[in-house]
Amino acid sequence: MVGGNDGVVYSTEFGRMCPVCGRSADECVCGQEEAVFAGDGVVRIGRQTKGRKGKGVTVITGVTGTAGEIKRLARLLKAKCGAGGAVKDGVIEIQGDCREKVAEELRKMGMAVKLAGG
Repeated sequence: MVGGNDGVVYSTEFGRMCPVCGRSADECVCGQEEAVFAGDGVVRIGRQTKGRKGKGVTVITGVTGTAGEIKRLARLLKAKCGAGGAVKDGVIEIQGDCREKVAEELRKMGMAVKLAGG
């Protein structure tokens, strides 16, 4: 092993670990943990309440980029909406219904945006 961590992929102290370099996924230097998400060219913005005790979240799918780029985009969108949120498997979730704000911001960035759902 390069990192000498015996193939550890998760640590309660650091979270996800890179099995190659032995560092946390955020500090990985070998690029093994950097996932690339490919969309179809259209970013879809929807609203979901299922499984959230009636609380609505804005869900953004179809964003193309690496995990780091999507996290940076999510941070910017959360700041614009003044809300919290998360990134899960390339899908950005922002608390509350802020589809219009998100769509406007993504259009400014030159992305093709489609409002999905009701």
